[in-house]
Amino acid sequence: MAHPVSANGMTGSDKRAEGAQHSVSAAHHATSGGDAAQRAKADAAQRAAALVQSGMRLGLGTGSTASLVVERLGARLAAGELRDIAGVPTSSATRELAEKCGVPVGTLEEYPVLDLAIDGADEVDPAGDLIKGAGGALLWEKIVASSAARLVIVVDEGKLVPRLGVRYPVPVEVVPFGWRTHVEPLRKLGGESVLRRTANGEPYRTDSGHFILDVRFADGIADARALEQAVRSRPGVVETGLFLGFHPEVIVGRAG
Repeated sequence: MAHPVSANGMTGSDKRAEGAQHSVSAAHHATSGGDAAQRAKADAAQRAAALVQSGMRLGLGTGSTASLVVERLGARLAAGELRDIAGVPTSSATRELAEKCGVPVGTLEEYPVLDLAIDGADEVDPAGDLIKGAGGALLWEKIVASSAARLVIVVDEGKLVPRLGVRYPVPVEVVPFGWRTHVEPLRKLGGESVLRRTANGEPYRTDSGHFILDVRFADGIADARALEQAVRSRPGVVETGLFLGFHPEVIVGRAG
């Protein structure tokens, strides 16, 4: 039986074949793009880890690129390139990874002043202001960044934005009691809030036991400092993912 022919002269089987080719091509491009981003992250992590010298006290960030830094530090220690370093993790996940990689860990009680903190970011604007907290560690990350003499941020090009909020929501860490009272005031500031949840639908809890509201701004944030001040003034708000005025050194990874 002949296949029906469309107006462009293609049979149904031709269309299916072409669709399959497009699907394969799209999958290839998606994979290639993912591979390129991963190579860029690895490049940024390696360059950042190379800044660490023996005897340093470090802030160890949280997230995919920051995790690569921890792994690289472990490799440098194992190779004898580094000695007598200690890292203060910004999350329990980072602590577990550091211990697995053989990176000595400590606390801010032991090391209240850090030589260097290395972390990732969700967005970086042209002034070096950041959105952080997609990994849920914004509070500890901000405390550690504030305790470091030098802050290095490792990202791939996809994290560079013309202004904050155009791609990622702003995480707002709140105490669980009364969390819903923040939704309408945040809406009046231009943001739509979603309570972060785990895969099983339960509210996500930070290492400090808090909730996170992910607040999205449709056109980005017009005045990040005014927003930070307004949000932080609310009782029950613990911290925001706006990292303003830190003036970090930003290492942008290269894919090749």
